[in-house]
Order: sequence, then structure tokens, then C-alpha cells
Amino acid sequence: MHDASFDVRSVLNLNKQLAAADGNMVLEGARARQSKAFFQKLLIYALLLCGTIIMILPFLWMISASLKPNNDVFEFPIRWIPKVIQWDNYVDIWKKIDFLLYYKNTIWLTLVVMFNSLVTSSLAAYAFAKIPFPERKALFLLYVMTMAVPFQVIMIPQFVILKNLGLNDTLWSLVLLQSFSPLGVFLIRQAFMGIPNELSESARIDGLSEFGIYSRIMLPLSKPALSTFAIFQFVFVWNDFLGPLIYLTSDRNKTIQLGIRKFITQYGVEYGLVMAASVCALLPVIVMYVIFQKSFIQGIATTGLKG
Repeated sequence: MHDASFDVRSVLNLNKQLAAADGNMVLEGARARQSKAFFQKLLIYALLLCGTIIMILPFLWMISASLKPNNDVFEFPIRWIPKVIQWDNYVDIWKKIDFLLYYKNTIWLTLVVMFNSLVTSSLAAYAFAKIPFPERKALFLLYVMTMAVPFQVIMIPQFVILKNLGLNDTLWSLVLLQSFSPLGVFLIRQAFMGIPNELSESARIDGLSEFGIYSRIMLPLSKPALSTFAIFQFVFVWNDFLGPLIYLTSDRNKTIQLGIRKFITQYGVEYGLVMAASVCALLPVIVMYVIFQKSFIQGIATTGLKG
């Protein structure tokens, strides 16, 4: 009887030791996985930090150069904080050229084109996404394929057409050309495709028109995609140089990008003024992105490739 109780205790002690060993192994495994996950996150954050520094360095150099005299802009090694901060560069850009006029022209052109693009692209996207008609997918594919056509191929025919229409050397020529965007149609259509058809069908049964469905259901549910496209279009029009260079000749119609070019002459380049003007031209783009950052990220994440 004594031997039997001794054997039972031995077995129980052995089971406890095995359970403790298994627990230690599980705990060590969990710690190893946590350590591995920590180092993976640390590596990812380090790579992201390096990428951020690489991308932001040119902007920091531009700001630094905008506060230097012209002769100190390209000094090596780079002096990130100027010896003498020359704030006059930010004053001279408004005095030496009509920078305010160019700013107004660019703001007007950008806002008008952005609004028109949102309207035309969202209407076309609604038709391609929710209204069945013959060869809908084929027409959509052909329209999107126009994104692959380089601007240099069509700029001469476009110039001839606009000249015959009497729109040459007017901001309306750029409005007409840039108010239709295949990229916008593609992005917004993908957002519309993610909205269940049952919503539009129920609205039709209740007597709502197609324009009512578009304005009351589709647009409110697609704000992230609309914000994403608005940012894309804003940045494109604001930074466009080739279009205004081709279609705008008089000084009263020029945009910021053409205005900055005035600091580059046959006698030299005023690099400090160019950088100061570039900083001023960059501010609206930064403000636009900061305002719509959340919607922009959400729009990129939700506009997937849906059939």
C-alpha cells in the first residue's frame, strides 16, 4: 500500500514537472515570437524613417536655399542653416514679377478645373458603374486606355483645334482641356462599384430619378474617392508647366510655374528667388493634402480593382 501511494505521488510529481516544462516552453516560444515581431516592426519603422528622410531632404534644401544669397545656394558641403538669413528673397519675388497675378490665375484655373473634373468624372463614372447600356465595358476600356496616350502626341492637334475655336491665349483653353479625366472616371467608378446595387434599385422603385440616385446616394457614399481625385487633380493643374507654356502667351494669363521661369534669364539664374517662389508655390498643395489627408488615405484603400 505504501509502495502504491509512493508510485502515485511520483507520477503526480512527474506530471507537474512535465506541465511546468511545457509551460516554460510555451512561454519562451511566446517571448521569442514577440521579440521577432518587435524586431520586424523596428526594421519596418527604420526603413520608413530612412525613406522619409530621403524624400524630405530636397524640400529642406529648397527652404534652406530660399533663405540664402544667390552665391551661397550651391556651396559644398551644404550649410543647412544659412550664415545670414536673407528674408528679402520672399519680398523680392512679389516685387520683381507680378507674382500675385500669377497666383490668382493659378488658383482660379485650379479650382475651376478641379470642380469641372469632379462633375464630369463622377457623372461618367456613374453611367459606367450603375447604368446598363450596350458595350458599356468596352467603351469604359477604350476611354481608360486614353491615359496611355502621351500628351506630346496630341498637343499639336489640340492646339490647332483651340486656335480655331478662338480660345488660344486664354485660361479657358486649359479649362476645356483638363476638365475631362480618364483617371478620375476610373477612380470614382471603382468606388461606385463598391456600393451595392440594391440601394439604387430600391431608390428607382421609390421613384427617384437617375440624377437623384447619383446626387443623393452615390456621391455621399463616395467622398473618400472624390477627395482622392480632387487632390490628384489639384496637384496636376497647380504644377502643370507644359500646358500653360503652349497655350498661354500674354503675361496677364500666365500661371505660377511660368512666372517662376522669369527668374531664369539668358544672363543667369537667380536661384534664391527661384527657391523662394517654389516654396510659396508649394504651400497650397501642402495645405490641400493636410486638409484631405484622412479622406485621401481612405480613398486609396477603398478604390480597389473591382469588376
